[in-house]
Amino acid sequence: MEIVHYPHPALRWKSSDVRQIDANLRKTVREMFDLMYAAKGIGLAANQVALPLRLFIVNPTGEAGQPEEEHVFINPVITNRKGAEIGEEGCLSLPGLYSDVRRAETIVVDAFDIDGQPIRATLSELPARLVQHETDHLDGVLFIDRLEESLRREVDAKLTDFETRFRKQQAAGEIPHDEELLERLKSFGESAA
Repeated sequence: MEIVHYPHPALRWKSSDVRQIDANLRKTVREMFDLMYAAKGIGLAANQVALPLRLFIVNPTGEAGQPEEEHVFINPVITNRKGAEIGEEGCLSLPGLYSDVRRAETIVVDAFDIDGQPIRATLSELPARLVQHETDHLDGVLFIDRLEESLRREVDAKLTDFETRFRKQQAAGEIPHDEELLERLKSFGESAA
């Protein structure tokens, strides 16, 4: 398992609902936390590791060894949004790229935890931003899609660099071509149904 980088097709894939929480899913979630910590992140969606499942993990502290700060959101739905605030965001799939994004100030999210228990959380500040960012991932939306036009123009050159690097890796055979990656995503979704 590895974190995929822009423009990997998994990042634009609308993820499928998780239908079963079992030992394999728990193992996947643990591996995702390990990857997230190794990359110095605070959130990671399943499709960022090329798994088209509606789940993500967060730890607002970014510190391993604090299980009380680790949260798993399975099949999340944001049911209420209030206010608006602008804050800086980055993404493990776009390493080194940061920009200001407008998000709701307070949200209510319904989901299931790793034990299959329903959770409802009212969140604000960083936790609210984190959940909105990661929920977007599950719908194939990246934070760069939410940038105002002037900010988007500022990051276009970096996006071109990501694209060029990705295509070079494909040409060198280090990463499969998009058609094969899309077929894997499609077949994974069909096997999960």
